[in-house]
Amino acid sequence: MHRMLYPALTALAAPVPPVLHGAGAPAESCARPPAEAATLGGQAVMEGIMMRNGPVYALAVRMPDGDILVERRRWYSLGSGAVSGRPFVRGFPLLVETLVNGIRALNRSAEFAAPEQADRPGGAQLVLTLLLSLAMAVGLFVAAPHLLALGMKVLGLGGDLERLSFHLWDGFFKFAIFLGYIAAISLVPDIRRVFQYHGAEHKVIRAFEQGGDVSARSAASCSRLHPRCGTTFMLFVLSVAIVLHAVLVPLFLWLWQPQGAFARHAGTLLFKLALMVPISAVAYELIRCAARLGPSLWGRLLRAPGLVLQLLTTREPEREHLEVALVALREAVSPEAAARLQTPSYTVLE
Repeated sequence: MHRMLYPALTALAAPVPPVLHGAGAPAESCARPPAEAATLGGQAVMEGIMMRNGPVYALAVRMPDGDILVERRRWYSLGSGAVSGRPFVRGFPLLVETLVNGIRALNRSAEFAAPEQADRPGGAQLVLTLLLSLAMAVGLFVAAPHLLALGMKVLGLGGDLERLSFHLWDGFFKFAIFLGYIAAISLVPDIRRVFQYHGAEHKVIRAFEQGGDVSARSAASCSRLHPRCGTTFMLFVLSVAIVLHAVLVPLFLWLWQPQGAFARHAGTLLFKLALMVPISAVAYELIRCAARLGPSLWGRLLRAPGLVLQLLTTREPEREHLEVALVALREAVSPEAAARLQTPSYTVLE
């Protein structure tokens, strides 16, 4: 498989973890986590981890010869603090900037992990991978469920676009395709290793949140599931989409009444794409709300589906994965916090 396809596959599997680890609530793993824990977020990449801390992130990758390389970069941001701090406005810009930063890190990690294949295309590679990721997302999670729901109408098992049954089928196929996609790519050896790094990222962050010294051994005893993982965001997006589509699509077709079935369905698909802005905004606020609820019953109920989904998007890591996650975390946090982390030797790229 071409190495440009791996970042696209991985970006679709877990597109937003860096934003949501710092969703503004204490972790369930401890009552008083370190102050920096609230600003940390990570993402698994090819043979490594990207760990974000506010305006910077550290990218650590295990090289083919076993050495660990790490570099620090500034986090690319779309908007000002006024935009990123406004409820129901910040969701979509944060989603876009996280996707861009995540794919940049994925492409960079692919260069490290397979240097003999690295042609260093720079911005062109980023644009192509981003477009490929978006095209796959639209095809898999917008167009395909819509067409399958239309097929259920043809079979007499569903209604037209204005009927609730159409959008229930559409939502059912969204969930089915998403879960099937995650399960399918987890069979790819390289993606399975990415999921092991995802588990390592969670374990290391959990160990850091507990306070005290952090080592590969202490992190190994932590859970690979994290209540603030961005994987949960996808479930919120799919759920919010079902509700908004069921309410707004009939209203849209009442205001705009095209002639012909093709125009109706094509226009509806474009309208659904436009709805990604409010859908992502609402989903982001919901996941922040779930984080703020902490260990309460409602908080646990809201986070439970995401934790279950992480059983698919994470794998139990080995020591080599945990060591890379520790290096990424050490280079992302302050010198005071870094002193608590026990890491193997590594090389920092300037």
